[in-house]
Amino acid sequence: MKKEILIVDDEISILKLLNFVLAKDYNLIIKNSGIEAISWLEEGNTPALIISDLHMPYFDGSSFVRNLKVSGYYRDIPVILLSGAEDLDSVAEGMSHKAESYIQKPFNPTALKTEIIKLLSIPTSIN
Repeated sequence: MKKEILIVDDEISILKLLNFVLAKDYNLIIKNSGIEAISWLEEGNTPALIISDLHMPYFDGSSFVRNLKVSGYYRDIPVILLSGAEDLDSVAEGMSHKAESYIQKPFNPTALKTEIIKLLSIPTSIN
């Protein structure tokens, strides 16, 4: 059975690329904003992993991760943040609730797949 990955991004080109790279190995749930993603999660859905863009309108990746990590239900879901920011180390340090991984756009598909495999193999705590 394929693991489920929630992808949150507002860029069609990135969504198409992620679908092309990951759909063979994972069930992908696509949401175009953090608000849509939170609503989907609140319906009782729990993906194995979340990939989110950092820069989105209204409810950006930073706010999305902060909401996930303070939640008792979602804080153990690993998150990969995608960003076009030049200095991802500064981005990561500036976030109060950190994602498990940061990958700069444009990204190497093989590196992304390797990171997903690594994060999915880490056991999570049970709430």
